[in-house]
Amino acid sequence: MPSEFTVRTHSQEEFIDITNLVKGVVASSGVQKGIAVVYIPHTTAGVTINESADPSVVEDILETLRKIVPFNFPYHHLEGNAPAHIKASIMGSSLSVLIDKGNLLLGTWQGIFFCEFDGPRTRRVWVEVRGE
Repeated sequence: MPSEFTVRTHSQEEFIDITNLVKGVVASSGVQKGIAVVYIPHTTAGVTINESADPSVVEDILETLRKIVPFNFPYHHLEGNAPAHIKASIMGSSLSVLIDKGNLLLGTWQGIFFCEFDGPRTRRVWVEVRGE
């Protein structure tokens, strides 16, 4: 059974750095060498790895997604959140990170981001840690 934690989002669209939460799950697992799979069980949210040092990178990603998938378009899905479904599909619902010596093998500037596209909401994140 994967570990689970919740993320509370505060706006319709935002990226929340969950790197430390995932690191906590890895640490509590005791796994020294293996893999962590981060999975988002929602259809209007996603997960990605990108730069966590400069917040303007997140803003650039969100602005570009808004241009690619505009809010005002004649979507067929009439709930009003069709753009959120499309953006979540673009970002993806899962990612994998290698673990070595009990640490996530992320690059110097990399962080793991929960991507909200239909907030604000309370969301779940599942993390499965496998290895030795």
